[in-house]
Amino acid sequence: MKIYINKKVIITLSVALIFLQLSCSSTLEMKHSPTDSRTIKNPLVVGFNEVHDFANLRAGHIDEATKYVLESANQIINEILAILATERTFDNTMVRIDDIYAVIESVWSPGYLMGSTHTNEAIREEGLESSRQIQKYLTDLALNEDLYNAVIVYSNSNGAKNLTGYKKKYLKDTLLDYKRSGFGLPKEKRDQVKKVFNELSDLGLKFSKNISDFQDTLFVTEDEIKGLPENYKKERIQSNGTYAVDMSYPSYVPFMDFSESDKTRKELKYKFNNRATGSNLEVLNDIIRKRRELVEILGYKTYAEYRTEDRMAKNPENVWNFENDLKSKLRQKGEQDVAEMLKIKSKRTGKTAVTIYPWEAGFYENLFLKERFQLDPEEVRQYFEFTNVTDGLFTVYQRLFNITFKQTEKPSVWHEDVLMYEVFDNETKELIGRFYLDMFPRANKYGHAAAFSVTMGKMTDDGYTKPTTALVCNFPKPTEFQPSLLTHDNVETYFHEFGHLVHGVLTKSPLMSYAGTSVARDFVEAPSQMLENWVWQKESLSLFAKHYKTGEVIPDELLDKMLAAKNVNSGTKALQQVFYGVLDFTLHDGFNPDGSQTITEVVSSLQNDITFYPYQDGTHMEAAFGHLNGYGAAYYGYKWSEVYAQDMFSIFEKEGIMNEEEGFRYRRIILEKGGTEEPISLVREFLGRESNSDAFLRSMGLE
Repeated sequence: MKIYINKKVIITLSVALIFLQLSCSSTLEMKHSPTDSRTIKNPLVVGFNEVHDFANLRAGHIDEATKYVLESANQIINEILAILATERTFDNTMVRIDDIYAVIESVWSPGYLMGSTHTNEAIREEGLESSRQIQKYLTDLALNEDLYNAVIVYSNSNGAKNLTGYKKKYLKDTLLDYKRSGFGLPKEKRDQVKKVFNELSDLGLKFSKNISDFQDTLFVTEDEIKGLPENYKKERIQSNGTYAVDMSYPSYVPFMDFSESDKTRKELKYKFNNRATGSNLEVLNDIIRKRRELVEILGYKTYAEYRTEDRMAKNPENVWNFENDLKSKLRQKGEQDVAEMLKIKSKRTGKTAVTIYPWEAGFYENLFLKERFQLDPEEVRQYFEFTNVTDGLFTVYQRLFNITFKQTEKPSVWHEDVLMYEVFDNETKELIGRFYLDMFPRANKYGHAAAFSVTMGKMTDDGYTKPTTALVCNFPKPTEFQPSLLTHDNVETYFHEFGHLVHGVLTKSPLMSYAGTSVARDFVEAPSQMLENWVWQKESLSLFAKHYKTGEVIPDELLDKMLAAKNVNSGTKALQQVFYGVLDFTLHDGFNPDGSQTITEVVSSLQNDITFYPYQDGTHMEAAFGHLNGYGAAYYGYKWSEVYAQDMFSIFEKEGIMNEEEGFRYRRIILEKGGTEEPISLVREFLGRESNSDAFLRSMGLE
């Protein structure tokens, strides 16, 4: 699952959705520094454009840093409130509000990252507790009547009425956020909103923690692991001759794709789709109950209406129309995909097959690829060694965006696997920002692929804050038997998440609230989805697709097979995404967890209706569907944003995928501006026309 974890802070309750030198340090500095000038020796509290000393982080540091930034935030609030009504300006009121969030974000982001990746359990717990405290603080801040009144006073001034550009947008968005926090309601109602926000914060953290803490392993025999590569088996062999297959993606996905044992794949699928079931089913019910309670107080019909109000979709009706239209257009392609797999299943079993079960989908897709295209995913992997892919990815991104990456020697990092880089502008030679790569699995680490913000861009009196992002993935780790070999899907994920990373690092937004990926949530995936296309182009693949033993560039014959097979199961896979989006939206657009139907029954009904793979009895995939927390009523955004992504890529299809002029335009218009303008305006500017879905449908083989 591809996601971006940006601890974006807004006036309303922020939700973690989910892109080195020794430094201890001085005071936090924003547009204006907090009035308290004391210093604090803490790896997470750093001076202007200094780096975090992650290697020396110890238990207690995150807690100390959290207290420090919340005290600093209080000082800024007091300064804002002390300004006379007649003297209010955009700088001393609105920019200072952005400063509050930037101060908090400076510890929230790295603290949350540590809560998701650190090897020390106490530090992980502290990172999550810090996030809980900060979200509660932000809830209080969102309901601070004095600060609200200060904004209202300013909004009625002549200066406010003459605002233009991002300043006008920021004031408008801030007022909308206040409305969404309950202002305009009696104090009693606002207190209820605060209580529900705090309860949702706790429930969300609990839901995520239960998923990351869950561990399970299936022990299989030699017969049951038949079909898996020898290196996979060597890495999992046990002293008693069995093999340990855990629930991490590098273990789970290959087994589901290659094991010849239907029975064992079914058993593993059952385990995988029951992750966190014992701990999360009721937590999820509580989250939905609280979201229903929240919107009832705020006066919205449903949580889906509340969530879409400030996004591109604007209302639930547009989302339902989008999903239903997509489902209809995908149906025929999905039927074709399943028919091809059924032919192979019938041939293999000697019986006329009429159903592909969920635990068979990956297996028969791979058999189809081998039979129809003579395409073996294991052969493809030999050409995608991790270091080569990284070098090629770096080449593509550096050329397109006119930047240079320089690896940091002896960085201060949270694990020995983590690498750090600086990003420089090729024209000015100026340091733009930094990023970390944490790419391999380990116990208790965040289990998916995501870019985490560490430091967000913002203009200050001292200059521009250099943005920093951490890319966290779980690609196969090099072993004594072979290097890290990626599947082509892994490579696509790498390009996607790195797209989020550069969106965060290349930002030039004056306000942190609009920096990088701080855009409408149903657009945030588009810039990185657009960059996935480079893993399907011969010109870019030839830069890094080299055999890990011989160094031979991937042969045209194999590339042609890959490209010919690009849309194999594009219908079934897209329908699976529609299922996820519709499930999420169904649960937030009228569903009552205390009604006649359980969430599991909704899952079963929708899966059977939308996908071609029947629901597996006794499973509860919703318990580990983390997006129901961070992306509640927003998962539709993946496909929604893909329409814009493919339309933007059509420019590179026409002008050349390594066209540096178009790459720089993309950097300047889409990446640097962040949320300073409405997404549809940015897309229109880049395209030079109104957007349409032609390229999207073509990319899926539907036109």
